[in-house]
Amino acid sequence: MRKIILWMSVSLDGFFEGPERQIDWHLVDDELHRHFNDQARTIGAFLEGRVSYELMEGYWPTADQDPAASATEAEFARIWRDTPKYVYSRTLQTVGPNAQIVRDVVPDEVAALKAAPGGDLVVGGADLAASFLRHDLVDAYRIYVHPVLIGRGRTLFPPSAARTPLRLDGTRTFGNGVVELRYERP
Repeated sequence: MRKIILWMSVSLDGFFEGPERQIDWHLVDDELHRHFNDQARTIGAFLEGRVSYELMEGYWPTADQDPAASATEAEFARIWRDTPKYVYSRTLQTVGPNAQIVRDVVPDEVAALKAAPGGDLVVGGADLAASFLRHDLVDAYRIYVHPVLIGRGRTLFPPSAARTPLRLDGTRTFGNGVVELRYERP
């Protein structure tokens, strides 16, 4: 059965974005981007909230046509286009190719997605992640901690009364100081 993976970058002080949705502090160099490509290549589908989807869809579908794009960026553009996307939104009326709109997080529908053949499913977007966490649907975490303190913004994990034990599945330190933390549910 496929897993639901929460895959996000955070600052050392726990924010996934600045107070005005800034992510310009992400330290994505070629080494880290190649790693992202290697991971994304195995993904069965991206589960995106509206904001994350619009951010990604606004750039990646044609990024490989930009003469300034690196080979790594061009490769990710192809991965992005070829990977199915489920866009959770109550307001969007249309989405791009290889994407479909889902109006609500319904645990039985998510279970059906997990039971389908293919690679794991990646949750992107903090609001969508919070909904998946509330429904106890996240099986694994890939958290990329960037070596920067941004001081304020939105935290990745909303307050919760639930305690969720996790097992460390691995770590990796990149040359730019970013540390990947991989956790799974026991």
